[in-house]
Order: sequence, then structure tokens, then C-alpha cells
Amino acid sequence: MSRLLTLILAANVVAGISFAEEIGDAEAGKKIFSSCKGCHQIGAGAKDRIGPHLNGIFGRRAAAHDGFAYSNSMQRAGNDGLIWTVETLDAYVENPRALVSKTRMSFRGVKDAADRANLLAYLRGFSANPSNLPEAEPTARATDHDLDPEILALKGDPEYGEYLSSECLTCHQSDGSAEGIPSITRWPVEDFVVAMHAYKRKLRPHPVMQMMAGRLNDDEIAALAAYFKDLD
Repeated sequence: MSRLLTLILAANVVAGISFAEEIGDAEAGKKIFSSCKGCHQIGAGAKDRIGPHLNGIFGRRAAAHDGFAYSNSMQRAGNDGLIWTVETLDAYVENPRALVSKTRMSFRGVKDAADRANLLAYLRGFSANPSNLPEAEPTARATDHDLDPEILALKGDPEYGEYLSSECLTCHQSDGSAEGIPSITRWPVEDFVVAMHAYKRKLRPHPVMQMMAGRLNDDEIAALAAYFKDLD
């Protein structure tokens, strides 16, 4: 019986290594993680620091790690249904504001896709493995979701944005107050555009925002961003 248990555990370790290679190079990812160590720990005995420890991050709902004081924005993302998968972690590591606009994580992101894949392969080794890897969530790898730089470069028409803003203002307050619903008044244009396209691609999980963003084209999102940026 003891020998059987040993064989099962060994098989699980091999499966975990095999899956890590599907994402990227875990050994290379370990080196990349060195830049995260100032805030996060991972592995045996890991504890929360400035940021939560990252054991078991795959498949976990955002802000669900007990005992850590998450920002209001991260808690809201978790309440909206944000789950940490390969796709959502990749988007967050690339640009934290893409998923959580006011995250407290003071990190500009990893822009190189290969570096992100390697980092996620390393992190994946500290989470439990679902039975049907690598096809199913939380480890399914989606197609590239990078936002086209040409979309960020669009110059929106604030007057057109004002015309489009009525639906936004049925929930969001024009004076910038945020009682239960985050403010979008005086948001930087890039933050607004990145967030809206994240809803449009269903990276951010709020179903109403996904529906609203899905109705808008690139120019309309740029126009709304230009309007709300300077709204008094």
C-alpha cells in the first residue's frame, strides 16, 4: 500500500512537470519570480507579505485567500467572479490595470509573452492539478489577447463620448463618487480603454459590463475615454 501511494505521488509530480512545460519553462520562470519576491512568497512555509503568498493561486477566486487585506478593487473583482486561470493571470501579469484598475500592486507588468509563460509555468507548480490537464480551466490557454497598440493610439471625440455616456451614467456617478460602483470620472484614457476592452474580451468577469462593452466599437470606447477623462 505504501509503495502504491509512492507511485501515485510520483505520477502526480511528473504530470505537474509535464503541464508546466505546456505553459513555458518553469526553471526560467523561477528566475523571473525573483523580481516578485519583494512582495510575494511561494512554496513550503510561504507567508503573506506586502502581497499574498501564491501557493494554490490557479483556480482560486480573486481576493479569496483568507486573512489577507485585499484592496477594494481586488475584492470587487473577486465578487464579480474573477478566477485566476492561465488567461487571466497572463493578462494581470502583463498589465495589472487590465483586470483590476486600482490594484495596490505597484508593478508595471511583464511585457514579454515568453517571460510571462515561463513565470506562470513556475507558479503552476505550486497549485493542485485538475484531472484533465491541459485542456480544461483553470489551465486552458486561450489565444493571444494583447490589445493592439493602434487601439490605444485612437484619439477619441469627447463630444461623441458625451452623447454615448448616458448608459454609463445610469450606474456610474458623474461627480466621481463611488458608492458600491467604482468611479470612472477622470480616469486616464489608457486605463479606461484597457479596462473596456478587457470586458469586451470577457477577461473582466462582470456580465453587465461585458454586455455593454460588447456593444461598443473601438472608436466609441476611445470617445467615452476622452469624455470621462476630463469630466468635472
